[in-house]
Amino acid sequence: MVKVDNNTCYLGKALHATVLLTIILILSGVLITEGFAKTANSQPEIKKIPVILDTDIGDDIDDTWALAALLNSPELDIKLITTSTTNTLNKARIVAKLLMAANRTNIPIGIGIPMGDTQMYQSGWVKDFKLSSYSGPVIYDGVGLLIDTIMNSPEPITLIAIAPLYNIAEALERKPQIAKKVNFVGMLGSIYKGYGNSPKVAPEHNVKTFTEASQKVFRAPWKNMVITPLDTCGIVCLTGEKYETVLQSESPIAKAVIDSYRIWSERPGYLASDRGKPDIQSSELFDTVAIYLAISTDLVKMEKLPIEVTNQGYTVIKDGGSMVNCAVEWKDLPAFENWVVERVTGKVTR
Repeated sequence: MVKVDNNTCYLGKALHATVLLTIILILSGVLITEGFAKTANSQPEIKKIPVILDTDIGDDIDDTWALAALLNSPELDIKLITTSTTNTLNKARIVAKLLMAANRTNIPIGIGIPMGDTQMYQSGWVKDFKLSSYSGPVIYDGVGLLIDTIMNSPEPITLIAIAPLYNIAEALERKPQIAKKVNFVGMLGSIYKGYGNSPKVAPEHNVKTFTEASQKVFRAPWKNMVITPLDTCGIVCLTGEKYETVLQSESPIAKAVIDSYRIWSERPGYLASDRGKPDIQSSELFDTVAIYLAISTDLVKMEKLPIEVTNQGYTVIKDGGSMVNCAVEWKDLPAFENWVVERVTGKVTR
């Protein structure tokens, strides 16, 4: 029999406990290190916002800039683009060509309600382009597709309207229930300022073109309604280094924007001073602000106001009007201009 005294027994127990504690600490360190490594190496998943864009692209060039910014916004999941006003079929050709330049032919194009064969100012950019060359879905009942996309979505859709509101009013007429499933964002109206930062308010184009349609849209019970009126969207223009960055960009989307802008700037029937200056600066980029507001309102001052559309197309503050979140003033316009440059060129920083 081996005799073990108490001191030896206690020493053995102490050594055993020390070894176990050391092993535990080592294993804990390994697990903590692995945890930190996983956190450092993993990218947070961006929860995309499902959006529909309703655009009258082909008339003013700012729609083209807005679509380019939309295509390069990783926060947004584009479910559908619908064309609005006048020759909606030809406008779909512009959308399709730009989507092909962006390699985004998975996006459905919905052709809005046709309103004649008025020639588009950007028609030269698509003169040899056939809509049949677009490999993605092209649906001739764009309003019907807009309704179905909203109603079938498992989460609320953000509907971005940068056009006169005829398509959207028709969608509400066919299916009033869509409003309760939509966060509405629009480039619409004039609250405290008019065109060119004028202190005189104006009947803004997208509202006054179809006044009754605008009244229907403003009265609809949207989940949320946000607008950029002329107060904020009417003073956005890229100049200097910011515009030069876009002008010199090798991005296929940015090149398409500049090519379209050059053709648009030569449109007949306008004074040279109204045609834009594609070698020097952008035109007013009204519609780009609506794309930004679908993502964030950080750079603007928002006011929730009761808005009513008059029969003359003014958006007036009036008791009993629909409560609308209005971007009435910039907090940081230069930061927004940088945002536009990043999005159009595809050099997005977050």
